[in-house]
Amino acid sequence: MADSNEMTINLVVLGKTQTGKSAAGNSLLGSADFESRLSPSSVTMCCRLGRSGRILGLIRRNGCESALRVRVLDTPGYPHSALSKEQVTDMVRAALAHHFGEEGLHLALLVLRADLPLCPDESDDTVQLIQELLGPTWKDFTAVLLTHADKAEETGYSEETYLHSASSTLLSLLSSIQHKYIFLDNHNSIIKAERNNVLKKLLNFIQKNNYQVLLKHSKE
Repeated sequence: MADSNEMTINLVVLGKTQTGKSAAGNSLLGSADFESRLSPSSVTMCCRLGRSGRILGLIRRNGCESALRVRVLDTPGYPHSALSKEQVTDMVRAALAHHFGEEGLHLALLVLRADLPLCPDESDDTVQLIQELLGPTWKDFTAVLLTHADKAEETGYSEETYLHSASSTLLSLLSSIQHKYIFLDNHNSIIKAERNNVLKKLLNFIQKNNYQVLLKHSKE
C-alpha cells in the first residue's frame, strides 16, 4: 500500500511452457515487460517482476476513487525445455519470497490454454507444483486464467458451452478453487476495456477472499 488512495495487488503467473504466461502478464500490466513469442523451446528462463502504472476507475474506498497498481511475477514454465522441476521450483520460491515476502501474494494465476484439453497427468504436475510453492491453502489463493479464448470462440464455443464440453480434469480443478476462472481473449487483451474487465474479476476474487495474502513474512 503506497497511500490510502492507492491499492497494490500482487500476482504470480504459473503454468506450462507456451501457455501464454508472459503474454497474460503483459495484458494485466498493460505493457510489454515480459518477452513473449512463439518458440520451439521455453522462452522464459528466470523470474521477473513487472509493475503497472496507476490505474483509475476500478476501485472506490471510503466513497472515494482509489488508484490501483498491479505487480505481476512472471515465471518459467514447467515442464521446461532447459530447467528441471527442482530448478523451476527453487527459482520461483525464492522470487516469491524476495518480491512478495513483506506485502504478501494476493493471487496465483494458473495459466491454461482454452484451445487445448487439460489431461490428468498434466493437471497433477501443475497442481503439485502450486501446492509445493503455496502450501496447504493454495486453493484459496489460486485462480485459473484460460488464454487463447479467442481461438475457442472461433470454433463456436461460448464460455458456457466451453465449460459444458470441458474435460472432467479441468472441471474438477475449477471446482476445487471455487470456480475462480477468467477467459482471456489474446487478440483483445491489449484493449483497455478488456484489461479492466479482467482486473475487475481479479479484484472480486481478492475481495471475496477478504483481501488475505499468502507468503507474507517479516524480515529479521
